[in-house]
Amino acid sequence: MNTLMTSNRIKRHVLNTLILFILSITCTVAQSEKELKQGQTVTATINNVKNNTGQIVFALHTTDTWMKGQGIQHENMSIENNTATVTFKNVKPGTYAIMVLHDENKNNRMDFENGMPLENYGISNNPMSYGPPQFSEGQFKVTSEDLDFKIRF
Repeated sequence: MNTLMTSNRIKRHVLNTLILFILSITCTVAQSEKELKQGQTVTATINNVKNNTGQIVFALHTTDTWMKGQGIQHENMSIENNTATVTFKNVKPGTYAIMVLHDENKNNRMDFENGMPLENYGISNNPMSYGPPQFSEGQFKVTSEDLDFKIRF
């Protein structure tokens, strides 16, 4: 009888230890996933690309990076069926704008002739303006929700 009680205690102890181990792993994984997501996702799609040649360059900008480089996040995406999509991850709350370029020759920059762009471009909010794109026209706020933009050339 004493051996049977000892055996049951050992089984309960092993079972309790196993349950605690599984719970600790689950909590650790959940915490790691929470730590990985430190902001929102911002998705941008462009579906009026004139052809499937080259790549689409998406850049997420702040007012400090606008027209001064690649932005705080950027991605070069392939074009399929005249469409390209990007998702910027872990975007912290703040004010941003997205600039999009159809880089037909894949040289990672906008090409000009006589000061005029040779490749199509667009920005968030799809303003219809003449002259260089302005941050104020394309700006949006990231708060506590994921965002989705449809941008046109």
